[in-house]
Amino acid sequence: MFDFINIELIDIIDIFLVGVLIFQAYKLIKGTSAMNIFTGIIVFYFIWLLVKALQMELLSAIMGQVMGVGVLALIILFQQEIRRFFLRLGTRYMDSRNYFKLASFLFGTKKTGFGNEELNEITQACRRMSESKTGALIVLANRSSLDYIIDTGDRLDARISRRLIENVFFKNAPMHDGAMIVSSYRIVAARCTLPISENPAIPAHYGMRHRAAI
Repeated sequence: MFDFINIELIDIIDIFLVGVLIFQAYKLIKGTSAMNIFTGIIVFYFIWLLVKALQMELLSAIMGQVMGVGVLALIILFQQEIRRFFLRLGTRYMDSRNYFKLASFLFGTKKTGFGNEELNEITQACRRMSESKTGALIVLANRSSLDYIIDTGDRLDARISRRLIENVFFKNAPMHDGAMIVSSYRIVAARCTLPISENPAIPAHYGMRHRAAI
């Protein structure tokens, strides 16, 4: 019955790699306005298929012209996400001294974490900053690679400590404005710029740090 289906090993590898790329694309646009744009494109595509099936020639021709420039439109609409993808791919993961970093980037196998001591230091710092009404934005990176965000700030590579965290976010300190990235039991960077929410429902009095946290 299915004799005409001839699946070889290369086909399985091909499908697997496409799945990996789709997964990475989803990780990049998840939680951003690009996700809404992507959803709109998918809806538009299925409407186009429906219009073609109903043989609505004029509307089908117009929508077909739009689909014809789809690749160029995708590059324009998702230029920031595409840039971040290639930046992540090209930064550090192709270093000849680290053969397995590319695989960890693609498949999310990079192992990072936080021990009780590190979490306690972060918790104490947050509690003290809350008491003094000091604003802070701390990103705890688990399996996600944030090199493209780390590169926007100042690299530290310091041991996690309550005093250091408080000093970084002390008002008018050189690195207080921006986010701190914590990964692999270390404070990796500070003064980093995070993607901000573009949700129009967010009150106007919320600043950049609030929008990034959302």
